[in-house]
Amino acid sequence: MATFFNEYFDVTTNQVDDYGAFNVSLINDLPLFIDPFLLFNSPKADYQQLHADILKYMMFLRDKIIAGSVNDDLVKSWFMFPEVKQNWLGFSLRGNGGSGLGKDFAEALRVNLQSLFADFGKETITTGSHIEKVCLVRSGVGRDMISDFTTNLLKDFICRYTESFAIAHIDPSLRRKIPVNKAIFNYETESWERRTYDLPWDGDDFVLLTPKDMLTRDENWINRTDMIRDFESIPVAIPDAELRGQVFNYFQNMLGKPRRPPTQKDKDEAAIRTIMMFPQLVDYYIKMKEASGNEARDISSEKVIETIQVFETQVKELQWNLAEHTSFYKIGKTTYDEAHQRLAYLKDVIENKGGHKIFYHDGKAVQRESDLQIMFRFVWFGSPSDVGTEANDGRGPVDYKIARGAKDKTLIEIKLAKNTGLERNLEKQLPIYQAASDAKHGIKVIIYFSETEGFRVEGILRKLKLTGHKDVVLIDARNDNKPSGSKA
Repeated sequence: MATFFNEYFDVTTNQVDDYGAFNVSLINDLPLFIDPFLLFNSPKADYQQLHADILKYMMFLRDKIIAGSVNDDLVKSWFMFPEVKQNWLGFSLRGNGGSGLGKDFAEALRVNLQSLFADFGKETITTGSHIEKVCLVRSGVGRDMISDFTTNLLKDFICRYTESFAIAHIDPSLRRKIPVNKAIFNYETESWERRTYDLPWDGDDFVLLTPKDMLTRDENWINRTDMIRDFESIPVAIPDAELRGQVFNYFQNMLGKPRRPPTQKDKDEAAIRTIMMFPQLVDYYIKMKEASGNEARDISSEKVIETIQVFETQVKELQWNLAEHTSFYKIGKTTYDEAHQRLAYLKDVIENKGGHKIFYHDGKAVQRESDLQIMFRFVWFGSPSDVGTEANDGRGPVDYKIARGAKDKTLIEIKLAKNTGLERNLEKQLPIYQAASDAKHGIKVIIYFSETEGFRVEGILRKLKLTGHKDVVLIDARNDNKPSGSKA
């Protein structure tokens, strides 16, 4: 049951861990990405140099834009990049594919560089320069784009980092010498060049490792959400009392004098307008984040550890449990039979054999349905069926489409019981998906983590007259009503 890098390439988890790399899955992307701030704030000289190299390229782009020497061909060469899917990290819920950085990113980056980065490399408020500034003021460049851009600019380092591990630990039969496009930027010729590396090969593509201490989850340390939500703490950091007063006054005027207390949405909109009026606030926000930079390393490390625990350690335990105690990995006659058999085994292991532990970290249950989808993708393999996630056939995505050819399809949706749209979803959504995909069968899986959530789901099912329906599978993942490990 090869799922993770170490299993595919016949190395131990300790070898990967001791090298400092994240043990990626080769089944699905994991929700981690490189945070440029962790390079800037790192005690490692080579990481700081990587950050400096990123800034050098950004300043090269800015200077070319200001000089008016960027035509359409150069936009494609300098601003547009494919996703580095071979690192198996990112926001994809289906495999490791992504859209990369196309024309929309290129245009947003051109506009933002020209307007925001006039003093880039010569800042007077912040300690250093930061690529994340591109996504703080104007929309159009999100965290996934910053992540893809950063990874592309670090491609040579990541390839060399992986190559060193591969040569030392991976059998030559599991490696290939691969020419990698856009690996090095040559400032003399002003063009990207290809380089060849000796890399792990999984049969279809090469695989890259990434150092754990570069990675975080959810948001960059410097991010637009924090800047807006913590806006009222930013002006306090302004030493100029007159400017500070102007900022507070403008912010209050943007809030107006509503008859009711302002909502968070009201405050967010007022903050955005104030930042647009006083763009130097962005630098004061970054200065605050720089001052608490050591906290960024600690928090990111915790997030990486949590990701390993949830998506690797606990997934492996569930895989073993299913293989050891059930026929989960045996073949059903049709996709519908297969889906129901696997779900029955999964339900039994979760409810009666300790499998519920996969959904908990530090006593807290999974909060995101996207995490559930990744977990299920990891255990739903070894199937003769094509297992697609987030399949979209024109009427919106469904979590899984299990297919054997054009005529045998079964759709599966996985929902948290606490989902506020659960009743509406049960009533309307799945029949729409069935009609769009020409699937004869659709199964809804609902997972609950407390007695209250269980009662809520049962009430919804009674109301919709779905109690006991074969295609609505309830899974009790509570941790307060399970037998001990010895009894299980």
